[in-house]
Amino acid sequence: MTPDEFRTHGKALIDWIADYYEQIEQYPVLSQVAPGAVRAALPGAPPEQGEPFAALMADVERIILPGITHWQSPNFFAYFPANTSFPSILGELLSAGLGVQGMLWQTSPAVTELETHVLDWLVEMLGLPERFLSSGAGGGVIQDTASSAVLAAMLAARERTADRGPQTTDSRQPTKDGALAAVGGRRSQTSGPSAVGNDPRLRAYTSTQAHSSVAKAAGIAGVGRDNLRAVGVDEKFAMRPDELRRLIEADRAAGLRPFFVVASVGTTSSTAIDPLPEIGAICREFGLWLHVDAALAGTAALCPEFRHIHDGLELADSYAFNPHKWMFTNFDCNCFWVADRAALINALSILPDYLRNAATEAGAVIDYRDWHVQLGRRFRALKLWFVIRSFGVEGLRARVREHVRLAQLFAGWVAADPRFELAAPAPLNLVCFRLRQGGDAANRALLERLNASGKLYLTHTVLDGRYTLRLSIGGTLTEERHVRAAWEEMTNDE
Repeated sequence: MTPDEFRTHGKALIDWIADYYEQIEQYPVLSQVAPGAVRAALPGAPPEQGEPFAALMADVERIILPGITHWQSPNFFAYFPANTSFPSILGELLSAGLGVQGMLWQTSPAVTELETHVLDWLVEMLGLPERFLSSGAGGGVIQDTASSAVLAAMLAARERTADRGPQTTDSRQPTKDGALAAVGGRRSQTSGPSAVGNDPRLRAYTSTQAHSSVAKAAGIAGVGRDNLRAVGVDEKFAMRPDELRRLIEADRAAGLRPFFVVASVGTTSSTAIDPLPEIGAICREFGLWLHVDAALAGTAALCPEFRHIHDGLELADSYAFNPHKWMFTNFDCNCFWVADRAALINALSILPDYLRNAATEAGAVIDYRDWHVQLGRRFRALKLWFVIRSFGVEGLRARVREHVRLAQLFAGWVAADPRFELAAPAPLNLVCFRLRQGGDAANRALLERLNASGKLYLTHTVLDGRYTLRLSIGGTLTEERHVRAAWEEMTNDE
């Protein structure tokens, strides 16, 4: 493809995407294809000769589009949103066009420095503790998902627990002229990280409502899923601090090593908010690392009136939220902060000779390869930068406030209808509800009818052992008319 052909096809593709968004409500929200249908429509062997771009796009419409569940539809109310916006799409396009690999500062300084700057912006935008700023001992990094963030936090916590090797007490390392650089934080790289190994005595804790990524992280990190303690919840499905304390004390008495707690600000099932002040105080008392997962709900803190969800966050060692859920930034984009980056870097850094360079050796730059499992990294900060600058903070707040308003409106309709009941509090933009009569079977049948209609898409959870429907509002294009139409479809007895 020549540059001129690229211009022609690229402009046509932009037009196609714009047309798709203008027409998106015409498509059934949930893909209606049968299993295997997409593969059956594809040729068995790859083409020996190149094909024209028009043929590719024809097959997109003929084969791919029917197999798409339209996450950007304003009638998508399932799971949590994975919304995007035109500024984000353009930022992703520019990232792909530049095609850089930002593993080291040296491999593209702008990749690193823009990311650091945008993550510091977000500390202010969300009202996060100043200890997460890069100007101190902490700092932020863009991970792919909250799953990777909790794994990185667990590895850092495991590293900090190890009573072996030199411990970093000041995350700033001397530069060649003796000044303290605020961006360093790595120990000698000749021997690599001092992993604690698979200590069978380690114990981690999270609530029964926490995301499955915590259990997956325990398995990957060598802690073991069996060594992850499930802490009971209260009537609002939030973690019970008294139960956390009881489990920690029992494990310590048994000679085990409690080291890590994950608290949720907005659980997947019901957006329950764990009591961070009490949990944080317990973690401080026993010397445990506290990671706070606010994957969806963290975006709400853009609005000062919702920042109470972060009360107690100053006691956390790490924190993460996903702009790719509710901040109009396309997947994947998770923002992860640590209060002490030295623990994270010590757990993940290893420096083979082929990556050595003067900037790294001076300790004056951030090399984000040391902040997550993978070495390579895309220029994710571009799309986030585009979104923040295009919407502005007030524009982002306005969208969030409207989504919360719509969720509260829907919750009011549920509460006022004798056929339905709310299954959990609705503090933000998720409403959990169910039919009062007919039990699980009736609620399952209602969900299946709604999704089969193609007019909307909902998912379910189980709360208190009962099948429960979830309506999640967060789509970039969702308006009140879409929520009203969803309610009318749910209450249609035909």
